[in-house]
Amino acid sequence: MAVALRYMGNSNDAADVLQDAMVRVLTSIDRFEYRGEGSLSAWMTRITVNTALNQLKHRQPIPLDELPPNVGEEDGDTDDPAVDIPPGVLMKMIASLPDGYRTVLNLYVFEGMTHREIALQLGIRESSSASQYFRAKRMLQQKIKEYINPTNRHREEKI
Repeated sequence: MAVALRYMGNSNDAADVLQDAMVRVLTSIDRFEYRGEGSLSAWMTRITVNTALNQLKHRQPIPLDELPPNVGEEDGDTDDPAVDIPPGVLMKMIASLPDGYRTVLNLYVFEGMTHREIALQLGIRESSSASQYFRAKRMLQQKIKEYINPTNRHREEKI
């Protein structure tokens, strides 16, 4: 459910993905190849991710906005305020990102895919993947700054 929620952004859509993924798992269990501890979990996660991506593709196209070529350059921000954010709050922040941003961020950060692999998976250009990741990261940074700012009394509402 956590994987589906990361991609879909809300519990209703995540539940639909999880149900579809479990049907796929159960109908194709005979094709599963045991490769050691954790292989079943990895296989089920891959099916869940693919199911979520398929549903996102059919829901609406992923925006293909471009940024200038220096999109991957860091701005010198070396502080990592995310360590002070409870995991549940951080997941809500990720869930609140636009679909395209959230999808690329999940594939890059949680699935460990390269921008080239993401581009092939989603049918977009490699530079579009980098652009989406950059923008997702910026939006998350802003949400984190708003959350940790002590002058904000209603932190949860900022998400």
